[in-house]
Amino acid sequence: MRSRTSLRAEQLGFDWNRPGLVAGVDEAGRGPLAGPVVAAAVILDDQNPVSGLADSKVLTPAQRERLFDEIRARALAFSIAQAEVEEIDTLNILRATLLAMRRAVDGLRLPPVLVLVDGNQLPVLRMQAEAVVNGDATVAAISAASILAKVHRDRMCLELHRCHPLYGFDAHKGYATPEHLRALREHGACAVHRRSFEPVRLAELGRETAPARGRMPGEAGGHAGAPVGGAT
Repeated sequence: MRSRTSLRAEQLGFDWNRPGLVAGVDEAGRGPLAGPVVAAAVILDDQNPVSGLADSKVLTPAQRERLFDEIRARALAFSIAQAEVEEIDTLNILRATLLAMRRAVDGLRLPPVLVLVDGNQLPVLRMQAEAVVNGDATVAAISAASILAKVHRDRMCLELHRCHPLYGFDAHKGYATPEHLRALREHGACAVHRRSFEPVRLAELGRETAPARGRMPGEAGGHAGAPVGGAT
């Protein structure tokens, strides 16, 4: 086993500012109650810059869509990856997010020497990485990654809405809006809901413990096996 002194000597001898490609990484969909978490990695081309880059949250949908196409056309390399709902429920959302980030970096066709990641947590990578708090607003490559991840996930939510129209994924993108929580209470969780998230667990528990809404004693009509509730 190497001593602490030798490890420090190795670190001091490492060229932390060596030239090479720099990738920005960000995620979208860490907070929603449903759907995968998406991460993107982008290596921008200094000779072919993209104007108007910013944190995806401050841009309009139209601006994000325009920049999505421009980033993909002008970047030296980009990659979009995700961690599935099952991985989120098994690993927890933080570890699943870091897994999606690692997959995005691994998917780059050009290997960066440095990866700048938005936030204060880092995935396990094969190259040097640095966490940048508020990096999506201050580092162009991270801004570009935030836009790719956001647009890609929003488009996924449109597909989720087509598959599960009762929940309104096209409008709230999986976040815990009053409309989404109401749909959860009425219909229960569907296949793309994150059952490890408390609002989903509580909605499911509420449906399990709620009394059946069958006919009252002495009420005419119906039968014991009639369906209860449901959409109209």
